[in-house]
Amino acid sequence: MPGFDYDLFVIGGGSGGVRAARVAASMGKKVAIAEEFRFGGTCVIRGCVPKKLLVYASQYREHFEDAAGYGWQVGESTFSWEKLIAAKDVEIARLEGLYRKGLTNAGAEQFETRAELVDAHTVLLKSTGRTVTAERIVVAVGGAPSVHGALPGYEHTISSNEALHLKQLPKSIVIEGGGYIAVEFANIFHGMGVATTLVYRGKEILSRFDGDIRRGLHKAMVEKGITILCEDVLQKVEKRPDGSLAVSTKAGKVLEASEVMLALGRSPNTKGLGLDAAGVAVDPRGAILVDNYSRTNVPSIFALGDVTDRVQLTPVAIHEAMCFIETEYKNNPTSPDLDLIATAVFSQPEIGTVGMSEEQAAKAFAELEVYRAEFRPMKATLSGRAEKMIMKLIVNAADRKVVGAHILGHDAGEMAQLLGITLKAGCTKDDFDRTMAVHPTAAEELVTMYSPSYRVKNGERI
Repeated sequence: MPGFDYDLFVIGGGSGGVRAARVAASMGKKVAIAEEFRFGGTCVIRGCVPKKLLVYASQYREHFEDAAGYGWQVGESTFSWEKLIAAKDVEIARLEGLYRKGLTNAGAEQFETRAELVDAHTVLLKSTGRTVTAERIVVAVGGAPSVHGALPGYEHTISSNEALHLKQLPKSIVIEGGGYIAVEFANIFHGMGVATTLVYRGKEILSRFDGDIRRGLHKAMVEKGITILCEDVLQKVEKRPDGSLAVSTKAGKVLEASEVMLALGRSPNTKGLGLDAAGVAVDPRGAILVDNYSRTNVPSIFALGDVTDRVQLTPVAIHEAMCFIETEYKNNPTSPDLDLIATAVFSQPEIGTVGMSEEQAAKAFAELEVYRAEFRPMKATLSGRAEKMIMKLIVNAADRKVVGAHILGHDAGEMAQLLGITLKAGCTKDDFDRTMAVHPTAAEELVTMYSPSYRVKNGERI
């Protein structure tokens, strides 16, 4: 067997790549990992973590308003975008340090450079031109915001990457997109006092989510003051002499904005990676094709996380990394379990969901029982806020198994994590019914909806 410089070489220092490298190194394997930007990847550096910090910041305006109903007199408040971004950057640097420390303590060698494949066992380190070999190679380079280079004036737009580093808070922003990134940033900027317009080509935002939840969030966002234009797209962005932007849409509208953000999905970050040279197969979007064990068509090369375009979520990348370790280094073939993944949208109000939407379940099962509650949460009674919560359980009538659970409201993401365990365990509606409520909480609605709100039979509500 030929000798290699490393047992494992990982390209990409995001959550999946770092986990694979760190655990393999802790097992005594000789491991190296290369990252061309910053360790931590999309989630830690320019995704979930900094975004969630901005979400928290954007919620305080409503918190201050709500306090008055509870007897607090809150004085004049001001907001500094510059202080927020500086504090966010300090926290991100701290987290990056922890990622690096974990790799160092495990004994993984770190290269701060772009790395590209040369062949099935060889990697080129671009900064020095040096090549190294490895018995196994893991590609975990993640994804990047999808570009829209054909849009006239595209060069005047930003993506979610730049939105996290704006030098100053814009007075107004137009965001194109209807997925979770577009929706979350629309709420973030609105919460900070920015006049916000969301433009989406579809009939309703968040196309893959349950219809009641989508419509409920849309209504709540509009009531807060966010403008949502569905069934429309941007056609041109022009920069005016004063620096402002004029945005023309297909429907004939002309919108004025300080910034225009495109949130049109994310694409696998595989361009120029040397996949052709190594013989690694990709799909038409550039995503690396893998089997159930994250192995590519080249037996020595594996791919984890967003670069495979399976499920673009950080916990999924980490889970795939652990399955890779089990399969390749513990003689325990383990395939990632991508069924019933709980997810959250950190909009305002928040969405937490796991399992099938009503629309999906109606196609999968002959008859459904749907339990739905819409109510004003207790916290809103004294604050005077009119915002509603929605909770919804989708039940297969044949075996009473809960196949979907959906929440719109405060802390929905926290509840979805626990519901994920419940649905993963295969709990039935009867299990929910015999569970004692925690009172007074919003979550108690999940176990006190005893009668179906309606049924769905052969795809039709009855």
